[in-house]
Amino acid sequence: MTAVSNVIVFRPRPAHPGLRRPATLIRAAREGQSSWKRSRDLARLLRVDRCPAPGMVLPRLRAEEDLQNDLRITQAPDYNLRRHVTLMIAILAEMRAAVAARPPCPAASLG
Repeated sequence: MTAVSNVIVFRPRPAHPGLRRPATLIRAAREGQSSWKRSRDLARLLRVDRCPAPGMVLPRLRAEEDLQNDLRITQAPDYNLRRHVTLMIAILAEMRAAVAARPPCPAASLG
């Protein structure tokens, strides 16, 4: 006979909720992934000399993208569609780079 636990395990909530953006914007960001070159494009986007470690700039990119999204929603005259798409491309690329740079989970190798 097996013992049944009364403990319910819930997945932790992500620190940042998922991006909810128009499909056209997401599609443009996905298409831009093929021409994205991290060393060239991320440094230019952030206006820095060297690229930081993968994933380190995600909070900054998310904050800048949120600002662009607010400008888009309010139809502000200083909204920059090109910058918004580039920020979305950078966020997707940095998320992938952060996952790739993360060391493998030791529990996964026990299987």
